[in-house]
Amino acid sequence: MKRVFAYLKPFYFKMAVGLLIKVLGTFMDLGLPWVLAFIIDDIIPLNELNMILLWGLVMIALSVGARTFNVIANRMAAKVARDTTEALRHDLFEKILSLSGRQLNYFTIPSLEARMTTDTYNIHHMIGMMQRIGVRAPIILIGGIIITSTLEPVLTLILVAVFPFLSLIVFFVSKKGIPLYTKLQETTDKMTRVVRENITGVRVIKALSKGKYEKNRFYAANQDVVDKEIEAGTLMALTHPTMNLLLNIGLTLVVVVGAYRVNSGASEPGKIVAFLSYFMIMLHAVMAITRIFIILSRATASAIRIEEVLDTEEDLHEMELPSTDSEYHIEFDDVSFSYAKEPCITNVSFGIRKGESLGIIGSTGSGKTTLIHLLMRFYDVGSGSIRINGTDIRSIDKQTLRMKFGVAFQNDVLFADSIYENINLGRGITKEQAMDAVRDAQAASFIDEYEQKLDFKLSIKGSNLSGGQKQRLFISRALAGNPEIIILDDSSSALDYKTDSMLRKAIREKHKDTTSIIIAQRISSVMKLDNILVLEDGRMVGYGSHEKLMESCDVYQEIYQSQFELQ
Repeated sequence: MKRVFAYLKPFYFKMAVGLLIKVLGTFMDLGLPWVLAFIIDDIIPLNELNMILLWGLVMIALSVGARTFNVIANRMAAKVARDTTEALRHDLFEKILSLSGRQLNYFTIPSLEARMTTDTYNIHHMIGMMQRIGVRAPIILIGGIIITSTLEPVLTLILVAVFPFLSLIVFFVSKKGIPLYTKLQETTDKMTRVVRENITGVRVIKALSKGKYEKNRFYAANQDVVDKEIEAGTLMALTHPTMNLLLNIGLTLVVVVGAYRVNSGASEPGKIVAFLSYFMIMLHAVMAITRIFIILSRATASAIRIEEVLDTEEDLHEMELPSTDSEYHIEFDDVSFSYAKEPCITNVSFGIRKGESLGIIGSTGSGKTTLIHLLMRFYDVGSGSIRINGTDIRSIDKQTLRMKFGVAFQNDVLFADSIYENINLGRGITKEQAMDAVRDAQAASFIDEYEQKLDFKLSIKGSNLSGGQKQRLFISRALAGNPEIIILDDSSSALDYKTDSMLRKAIREKHKDTTSIIIAQRISSVMKLDNILVLEDGRMVGYGSHEKLMESCDVYQEIYQSQFELQ
């Protein structure tokens, strides 16, 4: 929670002013029963109407002042909570963007989404409540005890005797509640993951008639959340009735003892009325404190989850490694890597000269995309090294490194924005450059049909485009801005052979000085490239031109035969 509270530092002055206003408003509230007692016991017996009206006006003034001050303080508290949470969300989002692939796998996307939304909301709610009720309730309790002790010391002792029991309840509930809410958030993460998977794959679910199966799967995840919510809610629900019981026992004793003291002449009716008013105000304050502890328990659990992300140390550090003179633009030197225990890349070595093209082919799960992730340093190599122009990529600033690439990933994303903005992505690419990339990617044929051209608005995830149209936009994004290295990760699988051929021709002719890496399932997409890398189970089993591989690589020959000779 320390890390989260640090975000309040810029708002200390505004908080101090708001708290001062809240204190003044609370004191006015506390003054009302005292004035009422004074009117009943001292003013009414005088039979002076003017004095009664005067003190009545004082009560009205106190009431209006209390409401006004409380409204102002509450609005200031809401602004502090809003601005603090905004800063927290900004830093959390920035941190998420900086996480490595390994760290993203550890946290999982649904969990990070929940931390960005639900957890930050819990923090927002807690900050606002602490400034409003968190200030008012303790002042009412302490101030009420002080004032009632001046009115009726004997009755105040009865009231004070109840508070140690209330404190024990609050301590017990808060101690047990935080772990329960942590578990609740974890199960919510799991449910979010199920929902996310189902929404993303809704077409597949419908096509395979798996609706019932997925409903049962969601029901199990949802029920788990409900069970954890009941467990946490049951504990928290104990506070309200238990405190009510203790306070009502105290109230009963106050009424009995108060009646006895008035009857015996030891006290006055006005003081008893005022005391009962204070008792009810303090009862509401205690109930408010129970709400605070419930909110605080939730917020503490959320803060732990948020701080876990914020405090995650970067694991992709820049290193000072020696550069070497190399004839290659990109060079993999005995690279090995594993996501877990089993290696998925083993002893891969090859080099690509400036302006050359490399095709990577292999069966599903052979490690093709992993090589690209290592090249772009989403992960660090387990052993060996990857160099660009003789410089180990671990010596290059990550942003500088990634600006060298134009990439179309296998499962890329289109945003709910114009075609131009989906190509530009804030990189300062002009519309002329974007249109050149569109032509090279063979996307102009369908974009020109839109009246708005590049300004045509896409739906979320490009749902108003076909699969082939999406892929051509991904490739347009990769080609825009004339990057130093182009990477196309199985991005032509939805293209027909003619369009695929025209795309490869455009890349050869218009991007001669650009080094290109093309991952493909079809040999026709890579057979005319300068070199082809063949992978099998993470191992390099072939490297060279199409003609060379047809002579020397059994795996490549099998792929070729399956795609051509057996048709």
